Amino acid sequence: MILYLLRHGIAEEVSPGGRDEERELTEDGRAKLNDLLRRAAKAGVKPRVILSSPYQRAMQTAKLAAKLLGGPEPVEAKVLTPHGDPRAVWDAVRGYSDTSELLLAGHEPLLSSTVSHLLASPALQLDMKKGTMVAIQFESLRREPHGVLRWILTPRLCV
Repeated sequence: MILYLLRHGIAEEVSPGGRDEERELTEDGRAKLNDLLRRAAKAGVKPRVILSSPYQRAMQTAKLAAKLLGGPEPVEAKVLTPHGDPRAVWDAVRGYSDTSELLLAGHEPLLSSTVSHLLASPALQLDMKKGTMVAIQFESLRREPHGVLRWILTPRLCV
């Protein structure tokens, strides 16, 4: 399996209702995600399943990924909220063992700590800017993850 972790794009600072869960992507955030996802599509990224945090900005990111990568509609996954547990994310991933390519759309600090967990490198520090995508490959989905980092794509590389 190849697992893609995608941090949501740039979002408004405060939603009209003042709730963090309702913050939406900005025009700039959408534009940068478009560039990044088009580059990913050219590289052959085609997720068979897309899981997303239920937060508005992550779901908008996941829907844009589905559209530009030719993937299915995103499925809401509460384990992908900002302060979730990387082990719970891994358990959710393991539930899709028959899927060749899986994309997760979420937030910091969860995604960088999940990458460290998936690579069995707890000391690894990763600065996942908004709109960054990471690809990790797994030969098997054992109880404890042992992935191989394939690449990291940032919006700055897609200009």
